[in-house]
Amino acid sequence: MIYTRKDLQNQLKGMSLRPTDSILIHSSMKAMGNIEGGADTVLDALMDYFSQGLLLLPTHTWAQMGEEYRVFDPVQEDACVGILPNLFWKRPGVCRSLHPTHSVAAYGAGAEEYIAGEEENNTPCTPGGCYDRLKDINGRILLVGVTHARNTFIHGVEEVLNIPNRLTEKPVEFYTVMPDGSRKKIFMRRHYNAVQPYISEDFVKLTQAFYDTGAARQVSFGNAECILCDARGIFEVTRHILAPDPECIITSPEIPASRWSDFTGGPYFQ
Repeated sequence: MIYTRKDLQNQLKGMSLRPTDSILIHSSMKAMGNIEGGADTVLDALMDYFSQGLLLLPTHTWAQMGEEYRVFDPVQEDACVGILPNLFWKRPGVCRSLHPTHSVAAYGAGAEEYIAGEEENNTPCTPGGCYDRLKDINGRILLVGVTHARNTFIHGVEEVLNIPNRLTEKPVEFYTVMPDGSRKKIFMRRHYNAVQPYISEDFVKLTQAFYDTGAARQVSFGNAECILCDARGIFEVTRHILAPDPECIITSPEIPASRWSDFTGGPYFQ
């Protein structure tokens, strides 16, 4: 099947998403299949559909930023997370946050206000930052053709809960190029765990917990198998599971259903 812009918007409507919603989208363009007009059609569909809301895409640069590459220029530096973010942040009306490793591009109502101040943060997903505040604005997260291994919001949950062994002890000195051309020095700690170098890969252990508690549900966008999440639900379920064993996502081979069977939060989708 060849999907048109209208087809994609009908799928969004079928997910019970509203044009006024705030939503963060992680995506695999390849997983969507055959889209008439390709990536530009996908962005056209999303930006039009959520024109009354707030549309967010990650524009991370953590893959290239490091000890040898320390200057982040938000109007020049491509993201390391796929084609849609890189096309999105360059579009008219889209603004990009000034976080040196975990920037976010935003479009719609209150976009500039939402991403303001990220250059003041000193961790990837600082409490009170763009990721954490999704739960406070009744935000949704749509994982298009990707798993919770790409759900950056969960890093934010761990930071809020102060889970040990998630960040480097020593920060890296970065510089963000500001709108006036000056450079702001930022000391940034990085994601790090001595046992699991790719911490987010273990977030998939929470997949069934999110489904069983109603914090997430399976949907489709184009041909892609997707996960639609409620940010507050993801936060509350993850907090519930981590409370008795904060490091279990990494240290436990799997997380048994008994860890969330007594959860009483929600409902998250009305």
